[in-house]
Amino acid sequence: MANIHELTERFLNTYGRESTEQIAVFHAPGRVNLIGEHTDYNGGYVFPAALTFGTTLLIRKREDQQLGLASTNFDLHKHIPIAPIVHDEADDWMNYPKGIVNELEQRGITFSQGFDLLFHGEIPNGAGLSSSASIEVVTAYALLTMSGHATDTVQIARLAQKSENEFNGVQCGIMDQFAVANGKKDHAILLMCDTLEYELIPFNSGDYQIVIGNTNKRRGLVDSKYNERRSQCDQAVQDLKAAFPELTLLGQLTLEQFQANQHLIHDEIVLKRAKHVVEEIDRVLQSMKVLKENDLQAFGQLMNASHDSLRDLYEVTGDELDTMVAAARTVDGVLGSRMTGAGFGGCTVSLVHKDSVETFKAEVGRIYTEATGLIPDFYVCTIGNGVEQL
Repeated sequence: MANIHELTERFLNTYGRESTEQIAVFHAPGRVNLIGEHTDYNGGYVFPAALTFGTTLLIRKREDQQLGLASTNFDLHKHIPIAPIVHDEADDWMNYPKGIVNELEQRGITFSQGFDLLFHGEIPNGAGLSSSASIEVVTAYALLTMSGHATDTVQIARLAQKSENEFNGVQCGIMDQFAVANGKKDHAILLMCDTLEYELIPFNSGDYQIVIGNTNKRRGLVDSKYNERRSQCDQAVQDLKAAFPELTLLGQLTLEQFQANQHLIHDEIVLKRAKHVVEEIDRVLQSMKVLKENDLQAFGQLMNASHDSLRDLYEVTGDELDTMVAAARTVDGVLGSRMTGAGFGGCTVSLVHKDSVETFKAEVGRIYTEATGLIPDFYVCTIGNGVEQL
């Protein structure tokens, strides 16, 4: 967790010491998705967990209608009018908090005064652990709290997703924002993305630890193949309407329904994409069953099957992720390893016996660097809470 004393000094150096207003501190985590990838925007199940590291936000009211935006991670900072808010490419990372202010204003939540905000992110940018969702959720929660409005974390997840979709042009599903807003220590979230029904599932990993491997291969969501995959899934839905006229999302089909009607999808690539989605949703449901029986071995096998499907059917892994996963699976004490996030770089998640963690980091790091020339980072994780005031 961030050093609040140091951050307070940084805040005062950035925004001045004259104000008598109190500085409030908020935190939103990053997230890792344990299984269920590229199912969220298809209205299926996902199984994410909030991490203990994320984004810390220091915020203080201003006397005027200005919004101060600064970050310890980026040099760029400025003051802008709190209304009207417009997207500006030159504002880079600041478009995430700006999008939230814009979304709140569209919902009729206006601010009688401005705020100064200082963000401190511990999530590696571009790693696929949801730095943008973490910024969005902590901004929404803090602004609502500071102005005396209710903080419904399910609604905060919805507005953060809408802001990312419409203000920032990334057609993400709701999983990231939902996990960041609603996570709970030592639990993962079984989330049905279509209806937002969710259940907190105790994640008892016993002698095993979650290890995230960062490939340090940067990936850009907007310009990656993400939107292309979405349109291929939409095409599959159109084809399957011949059998299911009411169908709007692949996640509404059972595995059996899909298998009986997959011949209706004529494009081979579209068929592969749809097959991954429906089978992956089924893997999430199988995961619930085996975790309730404390069968971590079976969960590890489902993680492996998930990665193989993302590699072969959905084709979103790439050399770096595949190399890291293959290396992870050679280490004794590893139950399962898969990519996590949107793919095309970013991170892997592995379930590793606590006695094997150091060997894992050394061996996987060595094999990966030899193969790719990149130096990875590893984070041994604990599952933490969702957004909160500190």
